[in-house]
Amino acid sequence: MAESVMYEATMEPGSLPVAEDHNGLSCLMAKAALGHRVLLAGLLAEIDLYPGQDRVLLALWEHGPQSQNKLAALLGIDVSTMTRSLQRLERSGFVNRSPSPANRRVSMVSTTPKGDALRPEVIRVLGEVHRRMVEGLTAEEVATLCALLGVVRDNVCGDEACDVGPC
Repeated sequence: MAESVMYEATMEPGSLPVAEDHNGLSCLMAKAALGHRVLLAGLLAEIDLYPGQDRVLLALWEHGPQSQNKLAALLGIDVSTMTRSLQRLERSGFVNRSPSPANRRVSMVSTTPKGDALRPEVIRVLGEVHRRMVEGLTAEEVATLCALLGVVRDNVCGDEACDVGPC
């Protein structure tokens, strides 16, 4: 296995640590993540969604109606964040919340026909984001990039803290 690459931050007056250099890994990672979020937000706005709402809809399409708490756990977000997202989705007519027949204190979430009609558009948006991210890369380079980002994720997340829920 390849040896780990370690950088010592140079702290000479007027210099930046390697990780803070504009072409350093930390800066490039932050800019790529921000660019991804801005691109996704812009494309989702075209179909009247906010970032994160696509993940809620995808989870409902994949797993069917869920309790609000189970949906939050599935996506790895806290219940208050889920509540705000569901309120927006409900106001837009994309989801319904109703009491569970088994326990009326539990709120069940399901998509509406209007929400289901968004499925091809959400898939299109996610495909476009992917296309733009990998433009100019070969399939082999994409596979290598995914493998390397997986290692970086594991290094910075530890103990599966970042591995909760789908992206």
